Amino acid sequence: MLFIEYPKCTTCQKAKKWLDENNLTYEDRNIKEDNPTYDELRKWYGKSGLSLKKFFNTSGLLYKSMKLKDKLPEMSEDEMLMLLATDGMLVKRPIVITDDIVLTGFKPSEWEKLK
Repeated sequence: MLFIEYPKCTTCQKAKKWLDENNLTYEDRNIKEDNPTYDELRKWYGKSGLSLKKFFNTSGLLYKSMKLKDKLPEMSEDEMLMLLATDGMLVKRPIVITDDIVLTGFKPSEWEKLK
């Protein structure tokens, strides 16, 4: 299981604690230091069943300063994936990736699937 986080993010901290409390093994990756690539994002998006907007950190400062709320509806999927690959701070976190599951954000009820 791959756990992608920003260590200063309190939601990521809660998610990591949940994984530890549930004795789940994971590889930890700092999204700011090791941003997901275009190919990774495309693969995870395809596997997730989520809308691509769910991969954007809509509450982030960068998202707001770039006025992406207004720009995303006009962008193609490919353009959105390329944009997400430019900066980890644009990407919703935490992200958990297993062979079968991709989850963005931390909702304990959804994360039960990981057990």
